[in-house]
Amino acid sequence: MGMQEFQGKTVYKGTAMGKVVILKEKDCVVKRIHINDVQAEMARYEQASKEAARQLRVLYDKACREVGEANAAIFEVHRMMLDDEDYMDAIRNIIETESVNAAYAVAVTGDNFAEMFAAMDDDYMKARSADIKDISDRLVHILEGTGEADLSGMEAAVVIADDLSPSQTVQMDKEKILAIVTVHGSANSHTAILARTMNIPALIGVPLHLEEISSGMKAIVDGSAGRVILEPTETQCQEAEEKIAAEHRQASRLQELKGRPSVTPDGRRIHVYANIGSASDIGYVLENDAEGIGLFRSEFLYLGREDFPAEEEQFQAYRQVLQMMADKKVIIRTLDIGADKKADYFHFEKEENPAMGYRAIRICLKQPEIFKTQLRALLRAAVYGNLSIMYPMIIAVEEVQRIAVIMKEVRQELEQAEIPFAIPEQGIMIETPAAVMISDKLAQLVDFFSIGTNDLTQYTLAIDRQNEKLDDFYNPHHEAVLRMIRMVVDNAHKYGKWAGICGELGADLALTEEFIRMGLDELSVSPAMVLPVREKIITFAK
Repeated sequence: MGMQEFQGKTVYKGTAMGKVVILKEKDCVVKRIHINDVQAEMARYEQASKEAARQLRVLYDKACREVGEANAAIFEVHRMMLDDEDYMDAIRNIIETESVNAAYAVAVTGDNFAEMFAAMDDDYMKARSADIKDISDRLVHILEGTGEADLSGMEAAVVIADDLSPSQTVQMDKEKILAIVTVHGSANSHTAILARTMNIPALIGVPLHLEEISSGMKAIVDGSAGRVILEPTETQCQEAEEKIAAEHRQASRLQELKGRPSVTPDGRRIHVYANIGSASDIGYVLENDAEGIGLFRSEFLYLGREDFPAEEEQFQAYRQVLQMMADKKVIIRTLDIGADKKADYFHFEKEENPAMGYRAIRICLKQPEIFKTQLRALLRAAVYGNLSIMYPMIIAVEEVQRIAVIMKEVRQELEQAEIPFAIPEQGIMIETPAAVMISDKLAQLVDFFSIGTNDLTQYTLAIDRQNEKLDDFYNPHHEAVLRMIRMVVDNAHKYGKWAGICGELGADLALTEEFIRMGLDELSVSPAMVLPVREKIITFAK
């Protein structure tokens, strides 16, 4: 076969070249076998479940070391799913009523549950379908004694697979993975997130026929162009080598920017902060030399549990972050749950349009007790570092006024109880066209603005950014969005307040110069983008 080129969707940019390793699922055809001793089969299943939990513990520890606690949490989720009552009951029931082997019962249950999740409307639930499959396959492999494909001993290679499970991604030695290419998979899957965290060039949705490719072939993966080339020509290999060398030079150049302030040649300082989702990501913040945290999502305290986090637990988490960041600014966003982030104990009703529904500040103002608990924890933590509080999804002046009243009550409660606290800087997220249009009024009530461009773009363009069909229409560089950002910055400065961006656009290097011209004071980006953005600022030419 000669040279072949395929297009896919980029998960992580970067170029790689090397031999291909095809990762085929070990075909585990599970036969239905009649058994006489149901109790003994039940015991085999219980034993396999214990072994699966042990394997997941090992994977969790490995993932914690390599990709941080927040990204490792998926293996904790798998462990919880393993112990899910409904899942276990379904397996036991099939073994008992049909007198069949445990592996068959697990495979049937796994398929049924995966199908059920895949059919749900919610994107989060859809993604759980792959998790159920991952767990069931693990149990079947243990029961059948087939084991998973061993990935630990592989040579450095471009890994090509139909799809990868999170456990497969973590098991691989990241030094040995040059790139990941999959036929299926979604940009929001755990595997994609792990690839991004591990800084591995990765493509998904590449229309390859795996049976026509063999391990050992040569491949070039070009993450920036979303392209994979099989059996490349000599010229293509040369070009790829030059590109890889340039990327290495760029990476070492960026390392030299550590410790430097983000100042334009004409002396304007722009703060480059990092967005994070849990305390375990702070390692990445410090490693990439962010000047502070521009968006610390507090939802991690509320997700994946049975009940609301208590004030003390929240206080300890916030304090830890502030202490670790020393005197650097940490902007903590108050609870932004709802829409695609659900927790059962909130008892949300089903909504036709959850992105515009009962979420974020609306929950906090409707259920002030939840809000007050969080505010008390934040004010107490403010004593230990440089805290700012940020309120999401604001659409009206009245909301900010109601927040001020609740804040006053919290202050009085803490004073009466003689608990030490401090009043930090307070700002709002601008992520609705409503907030943009009244930003002159809002600027008089708060200390700063942070523009959440993800939601602002989706609400302004009336486009659901999760809907792949609309990718052609979704234009984050739309003139309307850029005009809105300019308007917000101007209104903030008019009243002596600062304005930043914490949405994905903040890391869009094609816009950095435009943002500097607009006068933005701060850009908050994923930790890996801090140094590339700083480079853009330092080399800015008017």
